[in-house]
Amino acid sequence: MDLTIDQLAQRTGTTSRNIRAYQERGLLPPPRLVGRTGHYDEGHVARLHHIARLTERGFSLAAIRELFQAWERGYGLADLLGFEEALDASWRQEAARVFTREELATEFDVDDDSLEGSVALGLVVPRDDGYVVPSARVLYAARELRSAGLPVEALLTEGAQLFTDLARIAQRWVALFLDEVWAPYVAAGMPPDDLPRITESLRRLPPLALATIEPLFARIMENAVAEAAAEALAIAPTVTSE
Repeated sequence: MDLTIDQLAQRTGTTSRNIRAYQERGLLPPPRLVGRTGHYDEGHVARLHHIARLTERGFSLAAIRELFQAWERGYGLADLLGFEEALDASWRQEAARVFTREELATEFDVDDDSLEGSVALGLVVPRDDGYVVPSARVLYAARELRSAGLPVEALLTEGAQLFTDLARIAQRWVALFLDEVWAPYVAAGMPPDDLPRITESLRRLPPLALATIEPLFARIMENAVAEAAAEALAIAPTVTSE
């Protein structure tokens, strides 16, 4: 995807002036020129996200430049940007959307209590012009669960526990990648020729992890429902006709 400098600034939450300054300081590769217009891509997006994270952690721009230059000397700019892009890639399968308070109520049946709980869980993020919803699918599902008879309080409590459980699952997948892919790469001296292979492995991890989890969870859920139904029927009072 080609981006102009203004589009890149909007996409990454910075300014065109900062982007030009990063280029002048050697932190950001120059754009691809078509005529007199510079075209940026996802590699530039990833690099700007990394610059922002490093500055938030207290790194100076000079230190960040030295870090990037060291990587580029060993790996080459194209391979390094490809790895950064894979590292920065979102696992989300849908784009975040912005809603007004009224739209949240109409679209998702969000009242004051559920809004407060949703904000606490990060399902809804307030901002000056409304509310950012990272995943509308989650709020649609919550609306349907409420219509099925589950109270808001129970859903919010379960949501908090679900975040904890899913965090542990995510950590195991990351540990699997680090132990089985990254650690051998480091042990081999991080050969530059292997970086594209590592990058491809990192790109494939999110969709393959999701593709593995979804059918397994469906099977486990099916078994759990069947067991619960059997127990419920076993203790249900017998109804006799007169």
